[in-house]
Amino acid sequence: MQFCDDCGSLMHTEGDTWVCRSCENEESRDSQAEAEMTTEDGQRDDGAPDVADATQGSTETMQESCPADDCDSDQAYYEMMPKPGGSYEVRLFTCVECGHKWRES
Repeated sequence: MQFCDDCGSLMHTEGDTWVCRSCENEESRDSQAEAEMTTEDGQRDDGAPDVADATQGSTETMQESCPADDCDSDQAYYEMMPKPGGSYEVRLFTCVECGHKWRES
């Protein structure tokens, strides 16, 4: 990947030359520099992401009807979890009676 020194746009290759599509700046390709751009790191597997469980460490319940068809409970454990990107939080519920899990809609 090469960025234009003049305008900062991403450049593409045309033969032995890097060409900017925005300002048409041209630069010679350097095979040694391009070899250094190539990553040699493999992908790693960090395992499955943690799954939120509103029953872990939570003793507080609130009145919330369980949406499971075969459960009449109106009490649930709850946990607040940040949404990806941190824009707001979502409340996760786990039914006290049947263990059914759902999130606030």
